[in-house]
Amino acid sequence: MWERGRLPRKPRPSPILVPPPPPSPPPPPRLLAFLLLPRSLLARAMPPRRPSPLLLLLLALALASLFLLLSPSAPSASHLSSSLAAAVSTPASASPPAPVKIYMYELPVRFTYGVVRSYMAARAATAGSAAAVPDEELRYPGHQHSAEWWLFRDLRRRGPRDRPVARVDDPADADLFYVPFFSSLSLVVNPIRPNASGGAAAEPAYSDESTQEELLEWLERQPYWRRHRGRDHVFICQDPNALYRVVDRISNAVLLVSDFGRLRSEQASLVKDVILPYSHRINSFRGDLGVDSRPSLLFFMGNRYRKEGGKVRDTLFQVLENEADVIIKHGAQSRESRRMATRGMHSSKFCLHPAGDTPSACRLFDALVSLCVPVIVSDYVELPFEDVIDYSNISIFVETSKAVQPGFLTSVLRGISSERILEYQREIKKVKHYFEYEDPNGPVNEIWRQVSLKAPLIKLLINRDKRIVERDTNGTDCSCICSTPKQLLSK
Repeated sequence: MWERGRLPRKPRPSPILVPPPPPSPPPPPRLLAFLLLPRSLLARAMPPRRPSPLLLLLLALALASLFLLLSPSAPSASHLSSSLAAAVSTPASASPPAPVKIYMYELPVRFTYGVVRSYMAARAATAGSAAAVPDEELRYPGHQHSAEWWLFRDLRRRGPRDRPVARVDDPADADLFYVPFFSSLSLVVNPIRPNASGGAAAEPAYSDESTQEELLEWLERQPYWRRHRGRDHVFICQDPNALYRVVDRISNAVLLVSDFGRLRSEQASLVKDVILPYSHRINSFRGDLGVDSRPSLLFFMGNRYRKEGGKVRDTLFQVLENEADVIIKHGAQSRESRRMATRGMHSSKFCLHPAGDTPSACRLFDALVSLCVPVIVSDYVELPFEDVIDYSNISIFVETSKAVQPGFLTSVLRGISSERILEYQREIKKVKHYFEYEDPNGPVNEIWRQVSLKAPLIKLLINRDKRIVERDTNGTDCSCICSTPKQLLSK
């Protein structure tokens, strides 16, 4: 675009960049003999002229290459390039970054071990033993949302020294503050069942909503919470409904979640929050890579009827249940269901991962630890640790609108060669430890690394808040990237 009546400026020519010459091959015998001629003969053979700087540079490089090639102990070109890259990128005084200092609140016991005891007391089989077990010997009931237990125990024992965060005892020294409330377990403390007389369920003795309110009341009395309105605090709320009662009051904080299915864009985003993997519920596959040992093409076992985005499951059942080499079953969570799912995933090439009530589900991580290539049919899914894991190398993504077309999914999967399936399995095996909470180098360490990466942003926002006198709370805050999918924003 230019002003009316004026001709556009002629574009300025770009400078010509001369690429460095490639490594010179060993000179042929004639060239070598020419270079070894006496200086007097060289003067006769070459007319006298003033060489250009570029020519001198090229000649120097050629002579250096010749010297290296003729040397009997000369290193290879790849070794030289890697050594040079290491010398340039790693200074002699370089050291790993200092861990981010994190303070874990000593919450009243009712928010931690008390939640476990309440869960045990609400179930007849464990009610008598709930009070007898010491705190340190309690075990977390359940698997899917056990990340809150793993993180709590890791900070309690302070973990290894060479990790991204270090627990400190003085809150004045802390960069971040961890709130170890077992929010996902609190959500399911009371079993949903009728009372002994067969009538309506009795009023529960434990209230998750009241516990959430009490937690925030306790936190709001703490000086380090009031200092920055919780900006430097970390909560885990892995179940999509965990902390739903108070989520608006903690939206400044770092939230550790499994997806954003139940969260609005002003409550959570990829910028400030961390996506966690569910804990796998079936046993990891310990066998060798292979295709012949996996006779089934595609496997899925889970609840057929879900809400919201998970409604696609019923359609997928209708499309796939009569396909050859496809096992798709409706089943609720139970020990027998887990045994059947383990056998099915360990003997299948591909494992279906449709959306649940929210975009993510635990079956993705069951499939990965089974070396069963996930087929993800969930358009808005968020995945953990995507800065270090390229999921296109370990998963197949299929748009929901195409996956529900009869014959489409199976034709795509049958067209994938055995060699390609083995490549998927090899890549899955490389990253499988990121999804095994029992692994010392697994997701706990990676979660803390992800949390530590938020510290500079938190510091920036804290300093920014100090200078902003008034802000329009009805508008969009540009300091946060919206987590709502673009497709939804355009509607």
